[in-house]
Amino acid sequence: MDLQEMLGNLLDNACKWAQSRIKVTVDLIPNIQPPEFLVTIMDDGLGIDDKQVTAVMRRGVRLDESVPGTGLGLAITQELASLYGGQLILKRLDTGGVSATLQLPAT
Repeated sequence: MDLQEMLGNLLDNACKWAQSRIKVTVDLIPNIQPPEFLVTIMDDGLGIDDKQVTAVMRRGVRLDESVPGTGLGLAITQELASLYGGQLILKRLDTGGVSATLQLPAT
């Protein structure tokens, strides 16, 4: 259920901000112990500044109040990923938009 919550939050954000496209990839990193998997969700929206990445990971922070939301999704996803020994990595894409990568142990 926690994975569903994390992916739901990331997909919800991508759907809110995408102009016309969302890309989802899943990769397995088998050569490390324990093996990890990466789920990356990319949108083609306007993106965020590198300075804003830290801010949007905090509870209740929203960069655009005109779009529905609570500002909790990314913080919850980050906290859940950490509990499982993983992490959430957000970055602005060169083409605009955001890449959100959820990195978790595969075991």
